[in-house]
Amino acid sequence: MNLARMVEEHEAARRALVSGADTVTYGELRSAVAAGRAHLAHLGLEPGERVALVSGNSIGFVIAYLAVLGRGLIAVPLNPQYTKTELREQLSAVQAAAVIGSSEADAFLASLAAEPTDGLRIVMGIGADVDGEIVSSPDTDVVVAAPLGTETSAAPAEIVEMDADDTAVLMFTSGTAGSPKAAMLSHGNLGINIRQVMSQPGLSFADDEVVLGVLPVFHIMGLNSMLGVAMAKGAVLALVRDFDPSAVVRMIRDNSVSVVSGPPTMWAALAAVPDVGPDDMATVGVAVSGAAPLPVAVADAVHRKFGVRLTQGYGLTEAAPAVTTSAGVDAPVSSIGVPLPGVELRLVDQTGADALVGDPGELWVRGPNVFGGYWEQDDATQRALPGDGWLRTGDIAVVDDEGFLYLVDRAKDLIIVSGFNVFPAEVETVLNRHPSVESAAVVGVPDPQTGEAVEAYAVLLPGAELDEESLREWASEHLARYKWPRKVTIVSELPRGLGGKLLRRALG
Repeated sequence: MNLARMVEEHEAARRALVSGADTVTYGELRSAVAAGRAHLAHLGLEPGERVALVSGNSIGFVIAYLAVLGRGLIAVPLNPQYTKTELREQLSAVQAAAVIGSSEADAFLASLAAEPTDGLRIVMGIGADVDGEIVSSPDTDVVVAAPLGTETSAAPAEIVEMDADDTAVLMFTSGTAGSPKAAMLSHGNLGINIRQVMSQPGLSFADDEVVLGVLPVFHIMGLNSMLGVAMAKGAVLALVRDFDPSAVVRMIRDNSVSVVSGPPTMWAALAAVPDVGPDDMATVGVAVSGAAPLPVAVADAVHRKFGVRLTQGYGLTEAAPAVTTSAGVDAPVSSIGVPLPGVELRLVDQTGADALVGDPGELWVRGPNVFGGYWEQDDATQRALPGDGWLRTGDIAVVDDEGFLYLVDRAKDLIIVSGFNVFPAEVETVLNRHPSVESAAVVGVPDPQTGEAVEAYAVLLPGAELDEESLREWASEHLARYKWPRKVTIVSELPRGLGGKLLRRALG
């Protein structure tokens, strides 16, 4: 098997991708992917090597992703908004052999060509998405390849057969606790979760319908629940590169979009667009909120504005990602619904026993969609996978008499900004690197636009002089924008317990 085969059987003339004025049929997509696969083989990349994809939502990303999988390589989607420091750290963590980037990553690709990370051999662009020429330094061994997707004289390369347990994707996540780590998702994990989603009543749609591609493809929900489901179904994926609420509403209307998924912040922004109404979303039959808890007020606002009823889902990267949904069942708006077909759940109390109905417990997940562990991090893997196939999510939930699930707390200390996970430890590490900082603490606070925002507190070293804005600027140089502290407060000390452990709940 190989997950890349999901596009091989669809009718050649059927539309596959739409991006702005560009349209690609399934026949054209298969040809471009085959050329990309041949190019990767010609460059000497062998099955099992890691290839980073640094790109936003684009036709080029889809081609590159399918070509990488089809060659038997391991795809590592990375956020092009990350700083060069963050991207280099992630490349090193997975020992990437190659990087493929879109125009958003031109400057980063050029920097890699001039000064590569250890083990990196190949840097290339994605077809027409690349704006400028990337020039390598004569002092390095890096091969700067022609853009992927362009014509090549390389010999054809067939899709490589893989086992279901072979890793297809390394997806960076904060996991159930701690700093980011790369979750190993297999061809089987991803393919099975696609089928689990498509078999759930309320989430099914016809193969000629249009799926809105607004979720970022470097996020597991965008990669598998959006891109993967659309391609496997043979539907049309309408890609959105830059989110603008008014433009997205127009796109939904003009392209007769029928499937829309996104975080609550996206839905709130769409509901706030002036001078639009039910006619603009008349074609939407599947409307899903995920990546963060759905406030009832947001669901109500969307229904009043567009006549669309939102369903809520729950998932996590380590489950590829979908675990539960309220689609197709008569669950309350605040519920995350019921498990998807083939997914088992437990709610485990503090004693390790199953929690009673109505009592909170940690949500444990078991099924063929559960990942195999974190890349070269055995301790983290053992904490997340305690045995017998179960995954500890770190999220606290309750179940009611009807069998509907409700989240009551999140993984410890996690901050969700516009649907993206931010772990305080990651931001604190950056702040603590400042030569004037003795210690720092980070918490999440409510924000009407992003759901939550990051706020930081810092204790300076004796005699140090540093203002709060300078510390914010320091953080912005080392972190992606959504991780930046909205506010930094200089304090004389941080609250700690008797054992010296930081008490984040006492901040804010």
